[in-house]
Amino acid sequence: MTLDIPLGSPTARAEIAARFERLPLSRWHVTVRLVVGVVTFFEAFDQLLIAYAMPQLRQEWQLGAGGTTAVLTVGSVGMLAGALFAGRLADRIGRVRVIALCVGLSGLSGLALAACPSPGPFMAVRFVQGLAIGGEVPVAATFISEITRSFRRGRFVLLYELVFPAGLTVGAVVAALVVPALGWRWMYVIAAVPGLLCYVVQRVVPESPRWLADHGRLEEAAAVMARIEAKVERATGRPLPPVTEPPRGDTPDAADAPGTASAPAAAAAPDTADAPGADRVPATAAELSATGLRGLFTGRYRRRTLVICALWFTGYFVNYGVTSWLPTIYGDRYGLSLSEALVCSTVTSAAGFVGCLIVALTVDGAGRRRVVSVCLGATAAVLLTLSLLGADSPARVLVWTSLAAVFFFGANICLYLYTPELFPTRMRALGSSVGGALNRLGIILGPVLVGLVYAGGAVSPVFAMLGGVALLGSVTAALFAEETANRRLEEVSP
Repeated sequence: MTLDIPLGSPTARAEIAARFERLPLSRWHVTVRLVVGVVTFFEAFDQLLIAYAMPQLRQEWQLGAGGTTAVLTVGSVGMLAGALFAGRLADRIGRVRVIALCVGLSGLSGLALAACPSPGPFMAVRFVQGLAIGGEVPVAATFISEITRSFRRGRFVLLYELVFPAGLTVGAVVAALVVPALGWRWMYVIAAVPGLLCYVVQRVVPESPRWLADHGRLEEAAAVMARIEAKVERATGRPLPPVTEPPRGDTPDAADAPGTASAPAAAAAPDTADAPGADRVPATAAELSATGLRGLFTGRYRRRTLVICALWFTGYFVNYGVTSWLPTIYGDRYGLSLSEALVCSTVTSAAGFVGCLIVALTVDGAGRRRVVSVCLGATAAVLLTLSLLGADSPARVLVWTSLAAVFFFGANICLYLYTPELFPTRMRALGSSVGGALNRLGIILGPVLVGLVYAGGAVSPVFAMLGGVALLGSVTAALFAEETANRRLEEVSP
């Protein structure tokens, strides 16, 4: 199929979007999601290895509290910088190129980490690996959102995003087996192997037609779109439904269900009448021309950027405040062996994965705003309860932190879906990366402040602090977040 409008027309981008909306889920979608998902899986695998290597690193390199905190957080500093840089780069040179570059760099860094003889070189290489991990994850989330129609977009994207907590969980399981038996260096050797995927990504995954059209490469966008449509037709064995006009009015899109222009998508959408911004105010000229960092703070995008930054920060402050210190707390405070501490931490990660699965299956019906607000609110309730009861045994800590993980993992995975929906194609990767940068700031400050509070030897104040931060995120989502479920990307973000 070719565009029904001249390639030079400004409506060509809307036509590309409309053609995506009529594509039924097919083997092509699953294949692309699988390839990008494998990349993200191993980036997650790499990200939390430091927590499981830390007990041995502290002993081998005689690290004190300050050295431990530095080694734990330097990768997160790299992730923060990588998120900001990669988002801007992906908006300029394309999503797929940046994803491939990041996974290759991460693999090479894994090999270098395995060979590091001392803390100094280790932290330098860990910073470089952080650049790659921090860059790949938000750009990959942006890409998956751009190849997905609005009907049940939440389930499709979050089933992809499940690979991230899966990577964290598998990393925990492998670390529990490998680190005590072979040492921490072998974990980084294993983590380096997926760097070879940078070649597979460039060969199998097409560039986002939405990005190509937005950059004026309309003929290329139309050609890539035509190849995608042909693959979907072959996979489904039937002709594609006709292209429908973008929806107008104030109701959620009902024209993007499989094979029909009138399926009741709105029936499955959450009630957004009371959500900020749900009145579908027409875009101003300034908003339509907004680009770059300044564009993120123009018009409606200002509030969205501030809200997203707050949610990413609070969600991951809590997440890594809990997970990065658990192995050490189990050993230092409760006297568990390395193997026992890693097993307990693995149980908490597995509980978080269950929470992510529940959110993936319910987010289209419940809505993004409600999911994030409820999950962070429940996290606050659980952690504050643990603090009040007293974290006086490893069993009690295991049970309550695992329950909290169900909720804070669920809230955080929803942000990977929600953030790209809030920004237009011309600055979608950058907006996602700014959110990712605040994610990294939370990852940095969470473990640092937990370390400062825990330095006194008491555990209950740690959970009280983390519960308070989660409560702040819950209130922010409830009062200020805008609902986006079952709406086209171009409708949400003109």
